[in-house]
Amino acid sequence: MAETTGALSQLRLTALNATHRAHKAKMVDFGGWDMPVEYGGLISEHMAVRTGVGLFDVSHMGDIQLRGPGSLAAVQRLLMNDASKLQVGQAHYSAMLYEDGTFVDDVVLHKLSDNDYLIVINAGTREKDVAWVRKQIGHLPGVHINDFSDYYTQLAIQGPKAEATLQKLTSVDLAPIKNYWFTWGQVCGLYNVMIARTGYTGEDGFEIYIPSDESTSARVWGEVLAAGVEFGIVPCGLGARNTLRLEAAMALYGHEISDTIDVFEAGLGRYCKLEKGVEFVGEAALKEVLDDGGPSRKLVGLEMVERGIGRDGYKVFSSTGIPIGEITSGSPAPFLKKNIALAYVPREYSHVDGEVAVEIRGAMVKARVVATPFYKRPKKTPLA
Repeated sequence: MAETTGALSQLRLTALNATHRAHKAKMVDFGGWDMPVEYGGLISEHMAVRTGVGLFDVSHMGDIQLRGPGSLAAVQRLLMNDASKLQVGQAHYSAMLYEDGTFVDDVVLHKLSDNDYLIVINAGTREKDVAWVRKQIGHLPGVHINDFSDYYTQLAIQGPKAEATLQKLTSVDLAPIKNYWFTWGQVCGLYNVMIARTGYTGEDGFEIYIPSDESTSARVWGEVLAAGVEFGIVPCGLGARNTLRLEAAMALYGHEISDTIDVFEAGLGRYCKLEKGVEFVGEAALKEVLDDGGPSRKLVGLEMVERGIGRDGYKVFSSTGIPIGEITSGSPAPFLKKNIALAYVPREYSHVDGEVAVEIRGAMVKARVVATPFYKRPKKTPLA
């Protein structure tokens, strides 16, 4: 991917930047990438994904491939989930951890074959992640590491009408693909496209991996938008992606997870397999956390009771005025029509329906602890 010039010389471009500008997208610096934050408005983009379909450029995400007979052993050492349970064509959520059990990055692991795995990493941590992977497993036998991040344009087609939209563009029968499974097939005339039923919005949807040259990327982007016209498809930016994942209570690196937050504090212990038979980086420290009685703080959902929006970094207090934590992510929830947030608080304040307060412009605004995720997509009902 080409580097930018002039004032944006430090920002990376995806192959679709010219297309985004043609759509009059508002562009921002996101983790060193020049990315669209919104096109026609955050709320309309958010609602399109919840009720119809939206299209995201997520080409800034990184892709690390591990190949060879030692690749499973390497993955098991590197990541906290148990990759031995994956079948070919299946993916799962996982994370790379530091020795103290905090996060290098959260990832999605795809099993391409018995000796071939693809790790999808976050954009802002890409160089750090690649270096970490090479440091931790580069010396292991039978594994070859490749950073293929620049080889793909990654498009996310998200929403209840995502399947109907993408089905117009491929001969692959999408209906049998389960959530967090993937396949390969022809899309928009391109062969061997990876089609994954994954996403970061809380909705059904797909992510497709296509060649990263500008002409191909722009053509496929346009064809997806054309296919979704009848469903009200809109291009979506980072703003809607953030509010969508917040409604679904999905973690964002640098907010809910970081190198100062461990797996159990973040509420992600269900993805951490301490007894998988291969010790992974950070396992010993996490076992110590459990031996000591578990984490002293927890990530909770907050819903504002009084008028006010709890934003990232705002302080959280007990109902008696004791400072107890701060918000990691907060905003209005366009679909739920509530003001919501995620925050770390001591365990004794984490019970659902507990009352807390958020300091907003010097005033204490009431909020209550609620169960997460804030939003769950409706289950599909069989056609009559």
